[in-house]
Amino acid sequence: MAAAAAAAGVLLPFPFYYALWTHPQRWADLCGRSADPCRPMAQVSHALKALQLLALASVASFSWPPPLYCPVLLAVGQYLNFKVYQLLGESGTYYGVRFGKKIPWVTEFPFGYIKDPQYVGSMLSLVALLCWVPLQYVLLWCLGYVFMMWVEQKEDPATRAKPLS
Repeated sequence: MAAAAAAAGVLLPFPFYYALWTHPQRWADLCGRSADPCRPMAQVSHALKALQLLALASVASFSWPPPLYCPVLLAVGQYLNFKVYQLLGESGTYYGVRFGKKIPWVTEFPFGYIKDPQYVGSMLSLVALLCWVPLQYVLLWCLGYVFMMWVEQKEDPATRAKPLS
């Protein structure tokens, strides 16, 4: 039972991301005409991320010190995530283009060098946790990211939300 709950917790955010990517107007309408839909998406995403991490912690076996690859992969993965957020900001990170915002195209590292650098960074960070977390949970979370990479590669401008006024 605990294993199933942990697996469900790991997968928790992906239906939310899928729904917002495929039906952005619904989320924009729910947020209200004067609200920026990226901010509440970020807030919900942070809450879901905390639940994911709690799910992982519930099946983890902590020992110290971890193997050297763990902090290295974690540092590289988090650096990529930091750079993506630094370059795109909240609106670029949290589906701003899907909500009708004009997000400038970025070619600075890691963009143009790594396809989907935020997802790659997140997956590197998860692999770093293998010293504590069983493989099946890390793999499940990574498969969620791979699924979203597949969903997001087919962005159809006709399905974007109406631009914010």
